[in-house]
Amino acid sequence: MWSLETLGRVRLSKHFYMREFLYSEIGNFHQIQNIPENPDLAIETGRAFCETLLDPLEETFGRVAIRSGYRAPGLNRFGNENKLNCARNDNPLECHIWDIATGEARVAGASIVIPWFADHYAKGRDWRDLAWWMHDHLDYSEIWFFPKLCAFNLVWRPQPQRRIDSYIAPRGCLLRPGAQPDETPAERRARYGDFPPFRGLTLP
Repeated sequence: MWSLETLGRVRLSKHFYMREFLYSEIGNFHQIQNIPENPDLAIETGRAFCETLLDPLEETFGRVAIRSGYRAPGLNRFGNENKLNCARNDNPLECHIWDIATGEARVAGASIVIPWFADHYAKGRDWRDLAWWMHDHLDYSEIWFFPKLCAFNLVWRPQPQRRIDSYIAPRGCLLRPGAQPDETPAERRARYGDFPPFRGLTLP
């Protein structure tokens, strides 16, 4: 039996602990606990997410700020039913419930902000510069951008979908699963030529 204190101390990766993903403004305001139903599965899936996607971001850009991480199924259901910007638990794109599925159906994601890029975005930088950088460097499944702070949902799955969407203009789907980018590798590299050197595993 996991205690909440013990769960929070679990180290998911080089840079991240479970406690960082358990804070929930919805849970705090409405007094609903945000505790995994299956802590071992949440840890297993969260560890893959952090090691594959978040560690390289932190090592490249500096601090990664977690805006919304893990959500317990009951908390997420409450958020959806009360129109608090939570997808249905059975939505194929729901990524915050790390312990609701097993095997190839596993998923883990979080809404994050990269302060380094948020500063550039505030000065007019195109969100697609970061989107294409992540496409060329990370083994992501889905990325979904939001206007405030250029926050984005970043998602890991055992079999990545490689999909990018945005609520920032130009709104819509930048890249659909299985599609090729509409910009050449050289055009994409020109967008992020001034980014810090990549630190992490290089994509094949």
